Amino acid sequence: MNVCVFCGSSTGTRAEFADAARETGRLLAQGGHTLIYGGGNIGLMGILADTLLTHHGKVVGVIPDFLMNREVGHRGLTELIVVASMHERKKRMADLADVFIALPGGWGTLDELAEILTWRQLGLTDQPVGLLNVDSFFSPLIEQMNQMTQKGFLHPSNLQFLRVEDSPAKLLTALGVVAV
Repeated sequence: MNVCVFCGSSTGTRAEFADAARETGRLLAQGGHTLIYGGGNIGLMGILADTLLTHHGKVVGVIPDFLMNREVGHRGLTELIVVASMHERKKRMADLADVFIALPGGWGTLDELAEILTWRQLGLTDQPVGLLNVDSFFSPLIEQMNQMTQKGFLHPSNLQFLRVEDSPAKLLTALGVVAV
């Protein structure tokens, strides 16, 4: 299975974030799954990719050429796909993915998650989407999604697209990526 993970190019302020990236990577590698991600060698992205590689997993990175020029592309991957733009990056990652997961991150992670949820809502994709709510990182976003539903901007059925768990094992199990 190809598992697309959106996550930060920073490690954040809590050790739990890096620990979750390592655990996610270890579980994906042990399950024989391929990681599809943004191709970076820094932050949670780098930790996740390096963990899979350490455990002999397959890692496919998709990165725009301007980020390669900034030397943040991971050159030790199973495959590194260099594209022309951020839009092309998201499209290519989505085309390769069987499932999507978001770990903590910043604007880029939020953008990727919002776009894939929008595509689900519009019927442009049907892959499962999961949110790893490590240390309650995404709790305010989940509350905002509930507000969007309560105030009539998001149909309640659209919340069903998103699985939320607080540990990598629980989330990957809920999404059918790993068996209990």
